[in-house]
Amino acid sequence: MKQRIFMYLFVFSILLVLFQYVNAKRVFEDMDNKLVGYKVQLKKYKDSVEVLQDDILEVSHFNLNRNEDAISYFEKDGYKIDELMPFIKDELYKLNEIKGEHPMIPYASSEGRKMLINTVKMLNHKWIIADFSDGEFWGEIFLTYEITENKELKFKLKEYFLYPLAK
Repeated sequence: MKQRIFMYLFVFSILLVLFQYVNAKRVFEDMDNKLVGYKVQLKKYKDSVEVLQDDILEVSHFNLNRNEDAISYFEKDGYKIDELMPFIKDELYKLNEIKGEHPMIPYASSEGRKMLINTVKMLNHKWIIADFSDGEFWGEIFLTYEITENKELKFKLKEYFLYPLAK
């Protein structure tokens, strides 16, 4: 009788070990498949990040923040670029507050509205590009700017265009 009990226990333990082995193998293969999927996904994301970094580098080429020559132009006159850039942009935005038509935008606005500068991008130490809109019409302007010896900021409109209305 003891032999049968030991034999049943032996068979039961073999079945238990076999069950654990099959289950562990299935879990291991599942984890391995997930890991392979994550590696593929990681490679895809790394490629996407590289493409985005290249795009950012290309887009930021004409940008005062990344133009060392333009920055040194201002620094040799004693200006701090991180204070000067917001000041120049703020001065351009302040022109939105002037009563009547905008002094830098050569287009009249539609009834009951006013042309306002929305976005300003400083290209270098002399040029600015900005977009404007009155809610119905929109366009872009190209400006030059300079800081005179009297520390006055002057803008000069060079080019402009208005987008046609979409029908």
